[in-house]
Order: sequence, then C-alpha cells, then structure tokens
Amino acid sequence: MRSADVVIVGAGHGGAQAAIALRQGGFAGSILVVGDEAELPYERPPLSKDYLAGEKSFDRLLIRKPDFWAERSVEFLLSTRVEAVDPVARLLTCAGGEAIGYGQLIWATGGAPRRLSCEGAAAHGVHHIRTRADIDGLLAELDGVATVAIVGGGYIGLEAAAVLTKRGKRVVLFEAADRVLARVAGPELSHFFEAEHREHGVELHLSASVAAIETADGRATGVRLADGTVIDAGLVIVGIGIIPAVAPLLAAGAEGGNGVRVDDHCRTSLPDIFAIGDCALHANRYAGGAAIRLESVQNANDQATLAARTILGVPSAYDAVPWFWSNQYDLKLQTVGLSIGYDTTVLRGDPAARSFSVIYLKDGAVIALDCVNAVKDYVAGRALVAGAVRADPAVLADPTIPLKTLAV
Repeated sequence: MRSADVVIVGAGHGGAQAAIALRQGGFAGSILVVGDEAELPYERPPLSKDYLAGEKSFDRLLIRKPDFWAERSVEFLLSTRVEAVDPVARLLTCAGGEAIGYGQLIWATGGAPRRLSCEGAAAHGVHHIRTRADIDGLLAELDGVATVAIVGGGYIGLEAAAVLTKRGKRVVLFEAADRVLARVAGPELSHFFEAEHREHGVELHLSASVAAIETADGRATGVRLADGTVIDAGLVIVGIGIIPAVAPLLAAGAEGGNGVRVDDHCRTSLPDIFAIGDCALHANRYAGGAAIRLESVQNANDQATLAARTILGVPSAYDAVPWFWSNQYDLKLQTVGLSIGYDTTVLRGDPAARSFSVIYLKDGAVIALDCVNAVKDYVAGRALVAGAVRADPAVLADPTIPLKTLAV
C-alpha cells in the first residue's frame, strides 16, 4: 500500500501551492499529490482565454516544470480519483481500488462544472470549461461549427464569448438573470459588458430560461428556450458554476454542505484533514463573516500556504483580501473585495472611455472595487477594502483625486 506523511488530493493551483509551501517551509517528510487529471498542475484561468484562443500552448500553462517537482521529492499519482476517506484508519480509497495511507491530508479538489438538468444536456457537442481535456474536446469540434451557444453570463461564459467571436464564430449567449455578472457585480458593470459584447457581435438573451438542448442523432443542434424560441447552434458551452467536489469528506463525517467547512487555519472537523480552495467553506470577514466559498486562484494559493504553515507548526489565521480578474477583448477587469450586501455604488471615470471603476460601499465603508482598465484604482483599492475606509462618495467619484490618498 502506498502512503505519505502528507497526501494532497487535487493537483490544481491549491494542491501545487500546498506542496511548494511545505518544501519552502522546510518540511522533510514525504509528499504525495493525487490528481484526477493526467497532467501535472497547470494554470486554469487561461483555459477560457489564451488557451482557448490558441495563443498559449499547454506547456506554458504548467505551474512548474517536471524537474521542479522531482528535485523537491514531490510525488504524483495522476489520473486517479479518490472515492472514500477513512479518518480513523487514515486511509484513502481510489476509484481503481488502490488504498493510500496518510499522516495528514490536504483536500484541494476544487469542483466539477454544474450541468444543465434539461433534456439534451448530455448530448455530444455540449461542453464545459474546467480542464485541459474540456478545451481540447471543444477545439476538436470547433472548426466545423458556425454558431456557438453559450449558457451562462458569468466570467467563464463572457470570456469564452470574447475568444470565440474573435475566432470568427457567431456567438449567442443565454443568461437566466436580467443581466450578465448578476451574482458578482452591480448593474453599472453588467451593462457595460453587455454593451461591449453586443458591439463585438455577441447576441445576448437575458432573462432567458433554457428548456432543452435540441438534438439530432444524439448531437446538439441548438438551444430551446422556455418561451419556445429555438436558436440553432453546432456547439453548446455551459458555464453555470461548479459543484464543490467534497462528497468523500462529507460521507466521512466532515461538516459542510455547499463545500466542506474549515476554520481559519483551513482545518476541517476531521482530525488532521485540511481543505483549501474552491471547495473550502470558510468564514470570511470581507463577506461580513458569512461562510462562503471563494472560487479564485488567490484564495486557493493563500489557503494552501496557511494549511502548510499549520502542518509546519507555525499557524496563522486566514485574512486575505479577495481579488479576481477577467480578460475580455482588450478589457482587463480587476476586482478587489466582495460586493456582497453593498448599499451604494460610486462610478469613477467614464465607461465610454473604457477605463473606469465601480466602487461598492456598505454603511459608508468601501467593501469592493471593479476596475476596468484602471490598474491604479485597483492597486490603491486593496488598501481601501482592507481598511474598510470611509470616504465621501463625491471624492471617490473624482478621478483627479488619487485613491491612494484616501487610504492613509
């Protein structure tokens, strides 16, 4: 039976960073990373951007080259899915029946794309964007397709729309809410990106409920909406969020539901088991102390480092400022903080100039910023959010007043 002092389940950003942080911190024990994909850890954000666009090869996505891991004695067991956890015996059971013993366990599995539940959802030609294999499968079908339908107006859907439009495809995007990015941003930002995508030829259908994927001979041929409208499409991309991959931990008795619950050191309720990244349900002060999951590289890396520090005997509490980014066309959106529960928005700059920020306040304090081609606002905004700085909205709205002067 294979075993290791620390087993990391999940070979994404969080799993890679956990192994790196352990070695950087002087951990001398054995480390085994178990991943369900065939590849060594790689960057996922470029999948819906540079990789889908064909502008970046896969080898450039690798977080570290193979020699890096070998030199640090980090072992990998790839193409392997963990199906069960026995916290008493400290044993993992894999899909093929292999057993793995662990001293301490870091769960970094992220999540699986949420599927549509309607008729035709499993047809050939229906794709998701989560892994390299997802994009490779999509690209293999793309050349013969004139129209691509995208279900979901979040970051993934909009990024894919931007890339595919640039590749000369007719793109039709369906969003169930009355605006894109409705879960993560205010109306000002939503309406700006709606206008941008329409300007680039994307056909947006808002408040659109998908009733079925139309098929012929088992292959997707279009999308049927609840009102009976049918849009023909040779390929369908579904980007409606993820389901955290935590079933084995919950079955083993870990607290959780929509993710596995962790404390501020990323420890689960099970002994010597940590959870990090997209699947970790944690209390976050930037969400008003509510328990949330953060689906971001920043969160995965920061929590991985914290879990490693706890294993190394130098624990520190999680208190990182959340940040995110999205590239669409020539627009770079940088977000800092969480706009959850905001009661006021301030528009700084002119959207028509394609460089502006939306600042979110709650009870007079800055809680988040969405910055479009406005790097200085984003950099200064981190301090405003971290300090919950109170500022006059009229001052925040004045682009001639640098935000950094307000953070002192």
